[in-house]
Amino acid sequence: MFAPDTYAARRAALADAVSGGLIVLLGNNAAPMNYAANHYPFRQDGSFRYYAGADAPGLALTIDADSGEATLYGREATIEDRVWDGERPSVADRASAADIPDSAPPDALGGVVAAARQAGRTIHVLPPYRAEHRIRLGNLLGVAPEAVEASDVLTDAVIAQRLVKTPQEVSEIEHAIAIADEMHRTAMWMAQPGRTEFEVAAAIESAATSRGSYLSFPAIVTTRGEVPHHRAGSHVLEAGELLLHDAGCVAPNSGYASDITRVSPVGGTFSERHRAIYDLVLKAQEACIAGCAPGVSFRDLHDLSSKTLAAGLVDLGLLKGDVDELVAEGAHTLFFHHGLGHPLGLDVHDLEGLGEDRVGYADEASRSTQFGTKFLRFARELRPGHVMTVEPGLYFNAVLIELWRSEGRYADAVDYDEAQQWVGFGGVRIEDDVLITDDGHRVLGPPIPKRPEDVEAAVQGGA
Repeated sequence: MFAPDTYAARRAALADAVSGGLIVLLGNNAAPMNYAANHYPFRQDGSFRYYAGADAPGLALTIDADSGEATLYGREATIEDRVWDGERPSVADRASAADIPDSAPPDALGGVVAAARQAGRTIHVLPPYRAEHRIRLGNLLGVAPEAVEASDVLTDAVIAQRLVKTPQEVSEIEHAIAIADEMHRTAMWMAQPGRTEFEVAAAIESAATSRGSYLSFPAIVTTRGEVPHHRAGSHVLEAGELLLHDAGCVAPNSGYASDITRVSPVGGTFSERHRAIYDLVLKAQEACIAGCAPGVSFRDLHDLSSKTLAAGLVDLGLLKGDVDELVAEGAHTLFFHHGLGHPLGLDVHDLEGLGEDRVGYADEASRSTQFGTKFLRFARELRPGHVMTVEPGLYFNAVLIELWRSEGRYADAVDYDEAQQWVGFGGVRIEDDVLITDDGHRVLGPPIPKRPEDVEAAVQGGA
């Protein structure tokens, strides 16, 4: 957690932006895995933690946007809780840690909301992404769960506030990246013939947990890199394969996330074909990072990555024609079928639970309908304090190549015979986390090996 006055200042700024009414923020509950007492690892709602600081289940927060007063609601530990799970802070102690003046039991929340409704006050809530929250908000607001309407003014205020990171927040993200550095160096060291993907994934997670952290999302560790979100399996690594590892963790005391991707040559040496694709993706990533600056549209950077990749694919004989036309038509998306990156913060896809279009497009941009490009999560102009991932990639997906070839899609632009020769290559994605500064950008965290010779050296160190 940060100092108590940090949370008080955040709540005061939010109340000023909302200008009246009662703000209700629900923290996450423990999520049962297969029976009520067996839970998935707990993850707090990012917006709740941003304003209340508390990383514990079953809490709620109200902020009076007229008076600025705040109250934290939660259940005190029972004797059973204390015996089975140990001592935990009281609700009042959790409130005090975030400079929240009042605390109350959870049942009191209903009366507070009811009194505000009877007084004709506006009740502001965020878009619920969990069914249990939608049901609870429906009960509080006296409407059916499907009729719960989020407050536009609250949602926009939270987005505006959380998108811009303070130096404190950036420091926490860099802490998470420093741990991710160890995670990915471990993956490189273990990218040896005879290891399994499961072993590498376990070592990545161990590198996080041994440092008091945990994964910010399930790690992607695979030689099937052509499937962007392919999970680790029992596959035994073989020399000559590419191992893609996309993993991040959270800063132990604050929950801020990292998200890094690297690709390692199993056994320690990139082949000539590997280098052709790896160097092209790295060229696109470095060009886009160099272009990160205030006032630059992230969509324009996505287009830059698309054109850089398309030009290289023309040189390799996979695409044919004018690069600008290829990108405008979308032929390149056969090989690059996701967006350039996303905001990063308390959520690894920061604020996405509030609505991807609202966070990433708002009134500044419209979402493309083109395959691949439509998956761009953020298209707005960059501002100082934004933290973005920059992660172009190239993929040789047999299913997509076969489908588009059978449909005759982009027949004049794609050399499908040549593309078929690349099936089995896998995929390459390179990802770093970038802060937008007043005069440009800064790649956050320690330098994690990504120059091909540095990656090779890291892998060879584990042989």
